[in-house]
Amino acid sequence: MSTSKVTYLGNLRTENEHLKSGNKFITDAPTDNNGKGEAFSPTDTVATGLANCMLTVMGIKARDMQVNIDGAIAMVTKTMAANPRRISKIAVEVNLPAVADEKSKNILENTAKTCPVLQSLHPEIEKSIRFNWG
Repeated sequence: MSTSKVTYLGNLRTENEHLKSGNKFITDAPTDNNGKGEAFSPTDTVATGLANCMLTVMGIKARDMQVNIDGAIAMVTKTMAANPRRISKIAVEVNLPAVADEKSKNILENTAKTCPVLQSLHPEIEKSIRFNWG
């Protein structure tokens, strides 16, 4: 079964539907690539997907460890390169409100650094990951 349906709406915009839930979002081409930049670009969704994945797997592990990371925020910075146009760097700064001991911090940070999206990104994409606790 398919995961999603992507419909080209014209004017460099797509509508993306998650088939199991029916949730939708749009993407626009960025202003530096002929677009309006009124929504996430396709490369924005890749970079943001990394932070989504990191926080999700950290949430699973934190729940199992009885560490509350509710309210954690990941700030994502995507850098593009040319020739060919591609993502050259993704920086993620994870800010966690939780107070945790060193062992728990190490486990949760390692969990984030082994998330499926991070493991799937091309090795030539530079990844900068930083954690700020409490």
